[in-house]
Amino acid sequence: MRIIFMGSPEFAVPTLQALVDAAHEVVCVYTQPPRPGGRRGKELTKTAVHRLAERLGIEVRHPVSLKSAEEQEKFAALEADVAVVAAYGLILPQAVLDAPKHGCLNVHASILPHWRGAAPIHRSIMAGDEVTGVTIMQMEAGLDTGSMLATVRTPVEDKTTGELTEELAELGAQLMVGTLIDLDALHPVEQDHDAATYAKKIDKAEARIDFARPAAEVVRQVHGLSPFPGAWFDLDGVRVKLLRAEVAEGSGKPGEVLDDTLAIACGSGAIRPVELQKAGKPRMNLDTFLRGNAVAKGMILS
Repeated sequence: MRIIFMGSPEFAVPTLQALVDAAHEVVCVYTQPPRPGGRRGKELTKTAVHRLAERLGIEVRHPVSLKSAEEQEKFAALEADVAVVAAYGLILPQAVLDAPKHGCLNVHASILPHWRGAAPIHRSIMAGDEVTGVTIMQMEAGLDTGSMLATVRTPVEDKTTGELTEELAELGAQLMVGTLIDLDALHPVEQDHDAATYAKKIDKAEARIDFARPAAEVVRQVHGLSPFPGAWFDLDGVRVKLLRAEVAEGSGKPGEVLDDTLAIACGSGAIRPVELQKAGKPRMNLDTFLRGNAVAKGMILS
């Protein structure tokens, strides 16, 4: 098929690669513009999709907006059979949604109608879902409200957002390729809009750990915000991120260090860090962290 691909972060990379590997003709890639980054924010950094498209020799466009008639005409002039969208980052106007022969298909990282919106993987983990997955959706003007063409599921278990993102990216890529094999034969299924839940964007204020919450909730917060922005606590005025944790034995005042292996009391139960990262330092396992940081039993972590 003649395809326009629209995506930006690492999550979208496997889908673009899979379309090319399946011998589809990707005529153009749309992605977010390069942003300041790199050392001291002085260098413009291209998106992961942008870098892959350049390696593949595919034309790249990165408009700030698709609202202008000029941009919409340029999009329509590509005469695509379908546009494949994966974490693109811009709202698609109706003229763009209607331009390809088969419209625009989205790789969404949840089982719709649950977790529509910006942060479905984070929210699924933080909510304690046992299962999540990917939905291929026919895009329309509403926020992730379009009809569903295909789904795939996977257990959440104790995965972090980083790990689950990688898994769902690969599952979504293969699901999209399979969906395109015989697109005309598929029967779109309307979502149950009454059952919808929304995955609002992660606010950095959510990252500070409240040890007054139950231990299981704290672990879900840690895993749901790992690796970014990273759930954190304060240790002697230094921010420490928890990147992985587990429920532990013990009880005490919320935030109290219960033993020499850094079991930390919560509102009910306790947690133990598995992987940590001090500000400006590399991530490290618990043993390495304890060798370089004195955390005494009885200390209260804020």
